[in-house]
Amino acid sequence: MNPSILYIHGLNSSPASTKASQLLKVAEHCGIAQHLRVPALHHHPRQAMQQLQAAIAELGRPLLVGSSLGGYYSTFLAEQHGLSALLINPAVRPHRLFGGKEVEQTNYYTNETWLLTHDHVAALQELEVAEPRDAARYHVWLQTADETLDYRQAEAFYAGCSLDIQQGGDHSYQGFARRIPEILALAGFAPALWADFDFSTL
Repeated sequence: MNPSILYIHGLNSSPASTKASQLLKVAEHCGIAQHLRVPALHHHPRQAMQQLQAAIAELGRPLLVGSSLGGYYSTFLAEQHGLSALLINPAVRPHRLFGGKEVEQTNYYTNETWLLTHDHVAALQELEVAEPRDAARYHVWLQTADETLDYRQAEAFYAGCSLDIQQGGDHSYQGFARRIPEILALAGFAPALWADFDFSTL
């Protein structure tokens, strides 16, 4: 089975986000774009999950790369399918972060506005899983100056996993581009594919 990657963006994000765009650019250069999926996820968790399940069925056994809320989705899917996952500043139990109010949201990239409802929160709660059973399948990258999520929650939840905690940074994960080779290697791609790529240009 060919190596593949399913990149899962966060809340109010899109394939146009910086990390997704950088990953897509590298995949195109390496000639592996057909083995990468970066779906534009629906804001409702149940519909987003349908999109992600379809992508997994198409790819086979992809490495899940999840950012923020995408990290939460990735954990559910990794547990369900026995997949490996790389989580970048992942959300932990995001349904507990909303204060019980229905709040209008705006997608940062598409300018779509939508209402975060109690049903969204209930759907997020349905995806909650226990701490990973097979910690060896998880790599978790955290930056301590994440302004959106408290990195210590992820540090505790994924305590048995491979944790990479960097001081500083932010929620978007500073320095992501230079770590793309690690992602490709985790997925199983041959290093020769990106040997001539200058990651400093991203």
